Amino acid sequence: MVIKILLLIVFFASMIGVGIYSRNKAKNVNDYVLGGRTVGPWISAFAFGTSYFSSVVFIGYAGQFGWKYGLSSTWIGLGNAFIGSLLAWLVLGRRTRLMTQQLDAKTMPEYFGKRFDSKSLRIAGSLIAFIFLVPYTAGVYNGLSRLFGMAFNIDYRICVIVMALLTGAYVVIGGYMATALNDFIQGIIMLIGITAVILAVLNGQGGFLEAVKSLSTIETDPAVTTPALQGSSGLFASFFGPDPLNLLGVVILTSLGTWGLPQMVHKFYAIKDEKAVKTGTVVSTFFAIIIAGGCYFLGGFGRLFGDIEGVKVIAADGSVSIAYDNIVPTMLSTLPDLLIGIVVVLVFSASMSTLSSLVLTSSSTLTLDLIKPVLKKDMKEKTQLRLMQLFVMCFIIISVVIAFNPPTFIAQLMGVSWGALAGAFLAPFMYGLYSKKITKASVWASYIVGVGFTVINIFHPIIKSPINAGAATMIAGLIIVPIVSALSPKPDQTKVDEMFACYKKTVTVPETENLGQS
Repeated sequence: MVIKILLLIVFFASMIGVGIYSRNKAKNVNDYVLGGRTVGPWISAFAFGTSYFSSVVFIGYAGQFGWKYGLSSTWIGLGNAFIGSLLAWLVLGRRTRLMTQQLDAKTMPEYFGKRFDSKSLRIAGSLIAFIFLVPYTAGVYNGLSRLFGMAFNIDYRICVIVMALLTGAYVVIGGYMATALNDFIQGIIMLIGITAVILAVLNGQGGFLEAVKSLSTIETDPAVTTPALQGSSGLFASFFGPDPLNLLGVVILTSLGTWGLPQMVHKFYAIKDEKAVKTGTVVSTFFAIIIAGGCYFLGGFGRLFGDIEGVKVIAADGSVSIAYDNIVPTMLSTLPDLLIGIVVVLVFSASMSTLSSLVLTSSSTLTLDLIKPVLKKDMKEKTQLRLMQLFVMCFIIISVVIAFNPPTFIAQLMGVSWGALAGAFLAPFMYGLYSKKITKASVWASYIVGVGFTVINIFHPIIKSPINAGAATMIAGLIIVPIVSALSPKPDQTKVDEMFACYKKTVTVPETENLGQS
């Protein structure tokens, strides 16, 4: 216990120290929200990765999908790395940086408002972002609660309050630069931690080959596979697992979803230059392979711990259910105290980096996209800054209240949040960076389909799994936006040409970077 507490104290002190160090770099709105658009490659890449992977992935997703799909759940991590990170940086990175600077847009709703010349799109986008970031935050807290219950045997409410106060302190003091620098530190902790944990867990099962052999003897059951494959053995250690189609749905949601999440895309707004984009692409992908691939690979061995108390829950009628969110904490409970301490700091790091990104995104969009344009257009810079800091604390308080009674499984919370946000934002954001033909009506259509279908599916399930429902809304948006754009009135071509001029500016570079012709 002493080791665990000491590790946490050092961790907490470093986070606050970074916040104090960054306070001089957050004296105006642009610096507070975007770090002055001067953030380097490594910090940008780690900020992207640590915001992507939180306790939701490490505790919730790794446990639930590792149990359902076995070692094939590693495909989810690889999808996150190559679709959610590599492709996201290649497709969105440069163009997002250039277009948002051209439009002087600091948030995703502000981008929609200026790109499509619509104040109402900006306000609606702000409300969608704020409302559906809340369940994601609840999922982050929920994941942390499971781990702290295992490691410290204390009331998880204490853990939530400490985490909330700490995150609120350094975000309020240092803004984006404080979160980005802390993300870098937290990312290093996550890389070391996940490597150590995987090695320790496999060693406890007799090594990698012995663990795979044990996993291959487990038979599938009706809860995780199609009728044709029920009772088969070996599928949990196979290449595609017992349910490839549903596995594909999870890969799409968790990988493609990052392209439309405000707190993820926001990282591209702040990148310093071309070199930072190129280096950040490589670093971010490597980080995702280790963290996401490692988490799901670890979760794939979850069934080897199925007989330990806490994983299977027996109801009064004798029926057995699986407590998915307890699987990974149960796996970790067998580790030595020092490793458990490292894991606690690892998950705390992952959770705080995501939480800080969420609260900064929510507070900035409420201030810049709702309060300022609706109530007071000529709001002073200092007032905007103070309002954002106030909303940081308000958002944290709301999320803490929800976290005290967190609903459903972590994976389902994230499915609802990502489905609505990425379903509404992904298609119009991406198409808007590349095509001059995308219309205001198509953005409204994407908003309505993404949010509308998600809400309807909560109360009257059309697609049973929130994960598959979220994936469906993203794909629907990618189809609907170009169709509605082709059928609706075209935007003012002169205004659109002015926006896209940012891609045609001539830049002179030395021949060491671009070979000239003799």
